[in-house]
Amino acid sequence: MHYHGKALEELLVSAKSQECLTVGVYESAKLMNVDPDCVAFCVLATDEEYECDIALQIHFTLIQAFCFDNDIDIVRVNDTQRLAEILGNTDESGEPEEVHCILVTNPSEDTFEDPALEKLSLFCEECRGFNEWVPAITLPEC
Repeated sequence: MHYHGKALEELLVSAKSQECLTVGVYESAKLMNVDPDCVAFCVLATDEEYECDIALQIHFTLIQAFCFDNDIDIVRVNDTQRLAEILGNTDESGEPEEVHCILVTNPSEDTFEDPALEKLSLFCEECRGFNEWVPAITLPEC
């Protein structure tokens, strides 16, 4: 499982360096509404603190449905702190900022291509074969 976590970390770092990330539930929803074809991959993130946040869970359900309808691969991560560290999205006290939904997007005229994206897409496809529609990935420690 750490193999996939490492691939996700590589994908996020690569996409960020190419300015191909949209971070935040509302920002992601807006982008999906305007240009769903530009989305290459989706990450939903939560942890114990947000498991009972009904509004967030409703947003997740809607984002998942949208991803399924538009053939967008999607994974779940259960460590918002580590995800925020990878993205550099922490406040001055080190607390994670809003990283509950992250979209990897295609550059304006090209398709986002990355070996890590290919690995993760294959992983998602394999998981769907076992009726695991939103597989969970564990990110590697620092």
